[in-house]
Amino acid sequence: MSSSTAASRPGSAADAAPLSLCAREPHVPAHRLVAEMVPPPRFDSVRFATYLPDPGRPSQTEAVRVLEDFAAGLGGPAATGGAKRGFLGLGRSRAAKTPAGPRGVYLDGGYGVGKTHLLASLWHATPAEPALKAFGTFVELTNLVGALGFQETVRTLGGHRLLCIDEFELDDPGDTVLVSTLLGRLVDAGVALAATSNTLPGKLGEGRFASADFLREIQGLSARFRTLRIDGEDYRHRGLPEAPAPYSDEQVTRTAYATEGASLDDFPQLLDHLAKVHPSRYGALTDGVRAVCLTGVRAVPDQSTALRLVVLADRLYDREVPVLASGAPFDELFSEEMLNGGYRKKYFRAISRLTALARDAQPLVSV
Repeated sequence: MSSSTAASRPGSAADAAPLSLCAREPHVPAHRLVAEMVPPPRFDSVRFATYLPDPGRPSQTEAVRVLEDFAAGLGGPAATGGAKRGFLGLGRSRAAKTPAGPRGVYLDGGYGVGKTHLLASLWHATPAEPALKAFGTFVELTNLVGALGFQETVRTLGGHRLLCIDEFELDDPGDTVLVSTLLGRLVDAGVALAATSNTLPGKLGEGRFASADFLREIQGLSARFRTLRIDGEDYRHRGLPEAPAPYSDEQVTRTAYATEGASLDDFPQLLDHLAKVHPSRYGALTDGVRAVCLTGVRAVPDQSTALRLVVLADRLYDREVPVLASGAPFDELFSEEMLNGGYRKKYFRAISRLTALARDAQPLVSV
């Protein structure tokens, strides 16, 4: 905790000490990673009917229509249910052949146009038991492979009817080959795919590594999806005021002590702590936290730190955890070099989401 934070600690005994994310080092068993592959709490109740297309953006209405048809087409017997499979369960089902052509849909669009809402709606609309559907971010999928191993991941997900992958990005050549191979095995097993991203399938990895060296894998990924372009502006900023200005250390600290279940951490110390916790555990890091209070926010020092912060921002947004902060505003977290580099879409998404969570935190602050 910074000295300014410690100095401003309320003296009332009635105020319980806030939590600290820096004091947490969660350990998440592999079975929890699988069980939690469902739409996050923010998207528990979303459906196609609750998505409100912008009348001026016909691509949004078209996306709903296509996805409703896609979900309906996934009815009937499960791809692998009761059918004998090949060696180690990796071959395609003998009960039915995998349809030719794209076996998935790919939602491409800017920040905040409702791609995750539509992806979660597809998950909910698909006529299958929850245990036969999986929903997770690209990072969570690669973390699952790391936790279970490749073969066990194929066996675990190969019996599913649908795999939804949110925030699809390829950040390095290893991920390209890994995901291309994994999705190929799952499609062969009869699993339907759906993904969201800010990058068209053929452009994945562009600007981050020598994607030309892995063109075959990237093109193979693209061939597995039908692309749906969704145009529109970031709904998180439609008709809303500008992001709230940062508060003082004293305001943030006072709010943390007055808010049940709030955490309070010095931002630089939290960044250091994130380096000690695997990103697959960032969700568990926030278990039970009802608000995140941060003092001394400043620009992140390097790209590795920035990417870890992006993952934390995603998990906080998924769980609808308000974020109250002092120091620099969230649109100053990443340098111009970062915002113009290969990971710029991740950084802009993080800014957008943290700004939305900062608005959510405003009612917590007492003047």
